[in-house]
Amino acid sequence: MSSTTRTRIAPSPTGAPHVGTAYMALFNLAFARKNLGKMILRIEDTDQNRSTKRSEEAILESLKWLGIEWDEGPDKGGDFGPYRQSERKDIHAQYIQELIDKGHAYPCFCSPQRLNELRAKQMQNKETPRYDGHCLNLSKEEAQAKIDRGEKYVIRLKVPSEGTCVFHDELRGEVKIEWNQVDHQIIQKSDGFPTYHLANVVDDHLMQITHVIRGEEWISSTPKHVLLYQYLQWDIPVFAHLPLLRNPDKSKLSKRKNPTGINYYRDTGYLPEAMCNYLGMMGYTLPDQREIFSFQELAETFDIKRISLGGPVFDLAKLKWLNGRYLREQMTEEEVVNRMIEWKLNSNFIQKLIPHALPRLENFSDFIPLSGFLFEEHPNLEITSLVGKTEPNEASKLIKICEWELEKTSPWKRENICEVFQQMALKEERKLKNMLPLFFQVISGRSVSLPLFDAMEILGQDLVRIRLRKALELLSTEGAGLSKKGLKTLEKEYMVKYGDRID
Repeated sequence: MSSTTRTRIAPSPTGAPHVGTAYMALFNLAFARKNLGKMILRIEDTDQNRSTKRSEEAILESLKWLGIEWDEGPDKGGDFGPYRQSERKDIHAQYIQELIDKGHAYPCFCSPQRLNELRAKQMQNKETPRYDGHCLNLSKEEAQAKIDRGEKYVIRLKVPSEGTCVFHDELRGEVKIEWNQVDHQIIQKSDGFPTYHLANVVDDHLMQITHVIRGEEWISSTPKHVLLYQYLQWDIPVFAHLPLLRNPDKSKLSKRKNPTGINYYRDTGYLPEAMCNYLGMMGYTLPDQREIFSFQELAETFDIKRISLGGPVFDLAKLKWLNGRYLREQMTEEEVVNRMIEWKLNSNFIQKLIPHALPRLENFSDFIPLSGFLFEEHPNLEITSLVGKTEPNEASKLIKICEWELEKTSPWKRENICEVFQQMALKEERKLKNMLPLFFQVISGRSVSLPLFDAMEILGQDLVRIRLRKALELLSTEGAGLSKKGLKTLEKEYMVKYGDRID
């Protein structure tokens, strides 16, 4: 293992950049800088169905906006590349074969139907869902015969059925997990790509990662990783599992309840310095208890053992308060003006709006009423103007379906947004023109504004999501929201009509 401290972040490019990614990156970077080491950025794109180039670009852009810089990565190169897992498939295959040859892994031919039935039975019996080893004892000849016949298969890791896995965590001390609680993890999918677990361990080892600092949701998976290190006879890195960010109600921070996209905060006018400062306060305090500090000040005093395990609360009100202090106390008036211009009062952003606003302009003062909503965090809605001719309960249903459909929309382009609404109108047996007034209000708070689909593209997916949520909250306070029972019913109807599940 390297004598130089090396940490890493490994985001998956499967959606909008998440504040949790920035939170992990910040502490990995602070630890590396404190110990005169390096931080690596690696793209975990083993999920080829969901990974996109645009998502990868957005991750890099958002972290750079926050001022989080890495030493090696797909954009910078380095001595341990490639830094995208999809480009390391052949490397991973070597070690998968080594595990098979040593008897530590085996092919599994079980169908999804059998696995679903097994899981359902185990849950019914209140057992931990776990692969039952059905294919474990197949001979090499039997397995090869199945492969030769073209049967689909995955590769699973052999996991002990008895005993306890014991590993050390820098924040939690000794952690013990019974092996009978650990699944026979799939390490290679039927498409030949490795799973995260195999690729993660192989790449951490080959990139000489000394400290794996990640979220606590990975604690239950750590025995699988420990086992891989042991099977491959490699040194195990130091583990530190940070507490997850929480909503004010202590639930896990998720886009279902709060804005989680980094770009949401950039687009609504938060300062990157304030955002970075706030993330640094998540479960951590400087020795002198300061609330306002730079990244350099965080890194200079960083001690990972000072991180609290209490579950840091991501409170929008506190973030807004901190951002206000930065504006008033850390910047001159000239700097504030320059930042506002950089934000949205610049020619590039205005030029996006002009083609859509110009057909509706009589004079320059018309521009603000038409486009002002694009500069707001969210419009102030009134129930009477929101629902219009749409029955309130129906409005809630339409907005919720729209939220589900737009969540899957990629890339975020006008034509794709338009297609979502056209399909909704078709499947809900409504005329599109009769649906649009509701969504004009939801998105802009106005009955007349810029063309709806163009405005939604300009706003971006994060801000549109929040506006849909705000409309649903308003309807709920007026007694026209979806009850738990109503939501479940709507989910079932949605899966039938739209042929898709709710993520």
